[in-house]
Amino acid sequence: MVETKPHTTESIREILSSVLDPEIPVLSVIDMGIIREIGIDEGKVTVTITPTYSGCPAMHVIEESIRSTLLENGIDSVTLKTTFSPAWTTDWLSDTAKKKMNEYGIAPPVQIPHSALLQIEIPKVPCPYCHSSETQLKSEFGSTACKAYYFCISCHQPFEFFKPL
Repeated sequence: MVETKPHTTESIREILSSVLDPEIPVLSVIDMGIIREIGIDEGKVTVTITPTYSGCPAMHVIEESIRSTLLENGIDSVTLKTTFSPAWTTDWLSDTAKKKMNEYGIAPPVQIPHSALLQIEIPKVPCPYCHSSETQLKSEFGSTACKAYYFCISCHQPFEFFKPL
């Protein structure tokens, strides 16, 4: 009989790094920052997640992917908990996530000065293809509510922008 080492928080985090976001399939749930806590108690694993927003249609798929990936990796007892506080923010995206998004053709969120939040101001979003800041907002909503649709005047490429929250 082969003995297996018990799972650790880090080994579970490593396993979860293979669970991809269904809306941005180059990002893992770890990259997205939605894994808030991993608890292990006598072989039972509890994963606490925070949705990117409360109505995110991908959360059910993400929860099932987390559960099935952990089961496939020998973790038989999995509990998923959802927390909405603190609310997820794009600040939780890792730098790796932002780089992957850009390489995939989605402009990552940009920092908006707090003073601009009180005004209706369209952020300058650099094109993920040619990096020009000569871009135009075409629609407040892209393929999902968390993205906007932009067009690059320089290279004539349409692209999505992941809105900062």
